[in-house]
Amino acid sequence: MLMDPAPIEKRFESMGKVLDAARKNLGRDLTIVEKILYSHMDPATDFSKLERGKSDIFLDADRVAMQDATAQMAILQFMSAKIPEVAVPTTVHCDHLIQAHTGSAEDLKAAEDTNREVYDFLRSAAMKYGMGFWKPGSGIIHQVVYENYTCPGTLMIGTDSHTPNAGGMGMIAIGVGGADAVDVMTGQRFMTRMPKFVGIKLTGKLSGWTASKDIILKVATMLTAKGGTNKIIEYFGEGARSLSATSKGTVTNMGAELGATTSIFAYDDSMDVYMRKTERDAVADLCKKYRELLVSDPDVENNPEKYYDEVYEINLSELEPHIVGPHTPDLGRTISQMKADAEKNDYPRELSAALIGSCTNSSYEDLTRSVSLARQAKKAGLKVKSKFLVTPGSERIFQTITRDGIMKDFEDVGATVLANACGPCIGQWKRDDIQKGDKNSIISSYNRNFAKRNDGNAETLSFISSPEIVVAMAFGGSLNFNPMTDTLKTPDGKDFKFEPPQGEVYPDQGYASKDSGYLAPTNSGEVIIDPKSERLAFLEPFPKHDPVADYKDLKVLFKAAGKCTTDHISQAGPWLKFRGHLDNISNNLFLGAENAYHNETGKGHNVVSGQIDELNKIAREYKDKGIGWVAVADENIGEGSSREHAAMEPRHMGCRAIVAKSYARIFEANLKKQGVLPFTFDNKDDYNKIQQKDSIAFEGLDKLQPYQPVTMVLTHEDGSTDKIKVNHSLNEGEIQWFYAGSALNYVGSQKAAAS
Repeated sequence: MLMDPAPIEKRFESMGKVLDAARKNLGRDLTIVEKILYSHMDPATDFSKLERGKSDIFLDADRVAMQDATAQMAILQFMSAKIPEVAVPTTVHCDHLIQAHTGSAEDLKAAEDTNREVYDFLRSAAMKYGMGFWKPGSGIIHQVVYENYTCPGTLMIGTDSHTPNAGGMGMIAIGVGGADAVDVMTGQRFMTRMPKFVGIKLTGKLSGWTASKDIILKVATMLTAKGGTNKIIEYFGEGARSLSATSKGTVTNMGAELGATTSIFAYDDSMDVYMRKTERDAVADLCKKYRELLVSDPDVENNPEKYYDEVYEINLSELEPHIVGPHTPDLGRTISQMKADAEKNDYPRELSAALIGSCTNSSYEDLTRSVSLARQAKKAGLKVKSKFLVTPGSERIFQTITRDGIMKDFEDVGATVLANACGPCIGQWKRDDIQKGDKNSIISSYNRNFAKRNDGNAETLSFISSPEIVVAMAFGGSLNFNPMTDTLKTPDGKDFKFEPPQGEVYPDQGYASKDSGYLAPTNSGEVIIDPKSERLAFLEPFPKHDPVADYKDLKVLFKAAGKCTTDHISQAGPWLKFRGHLDNISNNLFLGAENAYHNETGKGHNVVSGQIDELNKIAREYKDKGIGWVAVADENIGEGSSREHAAMEPRHMGCRAIVAKSYARIFEANLKKQGVLPFTFDNKDDYNKIQQKDSIAFEGLDKLQPYQPVTMVLTHEDGSTDKIKVNHSLNEGEIQWFYAGSALNYVGSQKAAAS
């Protein structure tokens, strides 16, 4: 067991007194979300003064988890703090840099060769600074965390937006940017906004074709891609308790698609069983002993309207399988509606690929239910009609499905089993079957489906469903196929209809795991970066800006038209190799963005030269000429990944501010950390007033006050002006980050003053 139970026991021992005080302070029972949040705050906090959706809160995190793409920049920032060892248990997981192409063994070897420099950097830094290191091929961060580090009642932050996966095991698990992780790694508290609470009561029980994935696809369709922003979603009720621990993880994982701070289930017996199955008996014993601390108080479930800001109810017995997409996870419909939707919208009906697995759906339960369908088809003599890819979530799962014959049965019907890594889920997919620009449809059991997300092709229409539906549709080969009602022809001309999937939650023989791929830290060695490296570079502090002189005569780099996610701002895929080199990766800035002033993706008008060029090249020229610039955006800018590169790149390339209708939580936090001002329009219609050749100034930034509006002055090409009121959510500490040039600069200045 990799977890030390002593700190957990210490946390649980102190919780009772804190929660008693909180109940007295508030005069009511507590939700599980409140219990975990309050027990990780300063005990002297007046909880009655916390305003949901507005107050800033400061949390002592128990753990940090980082994946290899985001860990590079986080570790580089940590190193600049000159601290000898991380302050809390921290792990690094190598899962993002492995490209899916031919199969697990070949792809892993290619990744180890291609990324050796980065892996060596991460490994040496982990060893030196006391971080656990999970080698390439060991598994996807969230699956590995679920199997080894999850513990009900604790609080974790992670440098990946799907960190809330761990909420399925009763944790508050929050996705953050690297600078937030560095705060915790250096012994500081993690700051976020006090979330609003959303309660979703689950009644009934899943059966037949319906899976836990359908719960979150239904919720995403109900609440939309920004409906969870600055909120924590808690699932409760008998239906919640009927789900296995791994099924719960599927639901909380995709809460990231709603923009939620995190999602959670309270502790129950399924979590106890899972911890024991994954060899964490000592932690399971502690959770059982302190059970009353790890569930909501009795009145919460009886009177949910008193405790949650929003309450919804889903009857699992009536829930139908769902399919969402393309291009957004909240465009959903039941499978019975899919054929009509495909015809109405002229989606390519033929499925060029079907993909299962990922951090969202690669549990033993998922794979046994899925393989039950493959076995039915195999018995009937059928092979898949679509390219069929399977991604195991961890080495433990990979070895277990190999031992139990599951992998062979998938391969027998035409599947390719990929490495234990993110692969096509994050754009690390080298496709030989299509060319860029080919319009095609794919379906997966993944979590995110923005344009270009999976294969870099904007014309790939990506749909998401449960792994069971995906497997069945791989045999149908079409969006028009409904496995619940339709039949297929066998080689001998007979009609074949799938029976509902069946599976096992846990393997009868236990999980198999010879070599998990874990390396314990040695607290020794040196971290060396080649000065000539194109992939890694030590960080230089961002320059301070004069809050008056540097915020006049700013150019408008571009105005985003519609959705502008972190994928649009800083693409993944082939650009992942530059995640440790800020200047080189900045060459992808806004490559995927749609510019309201220009009809070519990623391009704009250089108002200095008069030329049309890529937005990143225009930004670099402005920077070289000492010209600051502003980007303008629509709703929910920065939706998607936690990648702080989407904030660091604009800062590095001369961005002074972003003005948007609204922000995704992590992106807004990342901008503040890096010293970029995130403003929102007080009147959203003012978005339309900003013209391509405007000159922009912000008044009174030298006297910036917490939460107080600022005046933005537009000077148009004809000399006329508009004054626009813009708002911000910076508190006093974040304002000091702005004046210092970044949060890291501010921490460094404080340390220097103290010495």
